[in-house]
Amino acid sequence: MSTDHADALADALAGVQRLVRRRLRRELDVSPMRGAQIELLRLVAARPGIGVSAAARELRLANNSVSTLVNQLSGAGYLRRETDPDDRRSAVLLPTPEAGARLAAWASRRAALMREQLERLTVEDREALAAAIPALNRLARNLQEEGERT
Repeated sequence: MSTDHADALADALAGVQRLVRRRLRRELDVSPMRGAQIELLRLVAARPGIGVSAAARELRLANNSVSTLVNQLSGAGYLRRETDPDDRRSAVLLPTPEAGARLAAWASRRAALMREQLERLTVEDREALAAAIPALNRLARNLQEEGERT
């Protein structure tokens, strides 16, 4: 793939993600969250009981940055920070029911938005996008694995 195509792909993926986030923020009528807040919330929902340090490693952020995000999300009622029963000096993170509800509403509306927009495309475009999903998943996996090695 040429550099032009690689740049075009990166721009297209970022553009779609940005536009989806903007539409969902507007339609869901909830206070906006920054990308890092959403990433942390999704991580904690997927791995309840994860520690701050492990979350920082997973998100490739500094521990103090994750601590700041935890304080923000705890203050908003989306996360609980509890003492780790195995190491009283550490904390574990747990999602609140409000976090689960917000993430579920976001996921549901995102799926509906994508279905609506895909239906507006031609059959050929939908087939091309469907055919690209495995390659995009491999690209994401490669990026993640390379990031974990560095």
